[in-house]
Amino acid sequence: MQNLPPLAERMRPQNLDEYVGQKHLVGPDAVLRKAIQSGQLPSMIFWGPPGVGKTTLAYIISQTLDRPFFNLSAINSGVKDIRDVIERAARLKDSLMGVPVLFIDEIHRFSKSQQDSLLGAVEKGLVTLIGATTENPSFEVISALLSRCQVYILQALDEEELRGLLDTAILEDEVLKQKKIKIKEHEALIRLSGGDARKLLNVLEIAVNGIGGDKITLDNENVLKHAQQNLALYDKAGEQHYDIISAFIKSIRGSDPNGAVYWLARMIEGGEDPLFIARRLLILASEDIGNANPNALLLANNCFQAVNVIGFPESRIILSQAVTYMASSVKSNAAYEAINKAQQLVKQTGNLPVPLHIRNAPTKLMKNIGYGKDYKYAHGYEGNFSPQEYLPEQISGTKLYDPGNNPAEDKLREKLKQNWKDKYNY
Repeated sequence: MQNLPPLAERMRPQNLDEYVGQKHLVGPDAVLRKAIQSGQLPSMIFWGPPGVGKTTLAYIISQTLDRPFFNLSAINSGVKDIRDVIERAARLKDSLMGVPVLFIDEIHRFSKSQQDSLLGAVEKGLVTLIGATTENPSFEVISALLSRCQVYILQALDEEELRGLLDTAILEDEVLKQKKIKIKEHEALIRLSGGDARKLLNVLEIAVNGIGGDKITLDNENVLKHAQQNLALYDKAGEQHYDIISAFIKSIRGSDPNGAVYWLARMIEGGEDPLFIARRLLILASEDIGNANPNALLLANNCFQAVNVIGFPESRIILSQAVTYMASSVKSNAAYEAINKAQQLVKQTGNLPVPLHIRNAPTKLMKNIGYGKDYKYAHGYEGNFSPQEYLPEQISGTKLYDPGNNPAEDKLREKLKQNWKDKYNY
């Protein structure tokens, strides 16, 4: 038993029917399942958080299509390794074994020259590239390579899917099924996993081994007792990286500059890419500070540019300035909530027609049928404002932006009240 692989590896699915999650991609009639079934597989990038099945899905694709499978990690592979794999792939293709699948984990860690070395093979069809990344590929993958790949976004597993994984592991794993395991409470298991299937199974295995015996009841208390102290040691795949960035962001959001700069130091000492940190600050400046302090976005953008120019070790000072300022700043998530509400409204109501008076009217015909008619040019009115309708008729009066309770947004709210009176109930 001691030589068995970890539970997460033992439970790795072998086909699409066993695969959990990503129904929007591989469920019945979903876009990626159709591509796999047709055999017309493009090169692609899987973008999503850790533990959602990026590596597993790539392997299942190669097995489903009976294609050779090559696996490289960007952490320990260089240009020579890439060229060696491409040469082997070309020989296999010539021997009519099919176009090999080349899976590159953490492709965002590849340098430009490493990514350039993939271009020729992808263009010539020597390999079907599947890259996996936890970072936005628009930032991390060179445009020439990105334009030749389809990007698929993988989502964190929901609670129902995670519970299903636990039940399946207890019933089917060769070790666990020999024990009588009852899960009395799921909250600690789910919370410690963070939506990461691999970590969930790691936590389950640690808790089971820690409690010991053949009759085991898992509750929140004993899961936390055994898992928290061992999980970081068990974390061979580096998921603690995501816990630390989470702690960093939540410290800034919670207005604690001391916690924020501590987690910043942890990332710096751990060798984190400074641009990764600076990008997170850009997002946070709008998501958590927003119009309560618009200067935060300007500072974050300047921080990103400065870090890009300066590099380590000096950029640690620039990051510290931005982090402590943003942590100390007044907060608002009103802009973030506004776009969430707006997108949800679009999903619910579909493509509502643009009101005629604010449509574009570049031709005489369009003007004749009413495009742009009765539009009131705001700058032609007192206070640069005219109370006309800007939303489709079906959703007129819907308030999406609700200013936060802070001095800057209080002023915005008063201005909106003055302009719109009772229309949006500001």
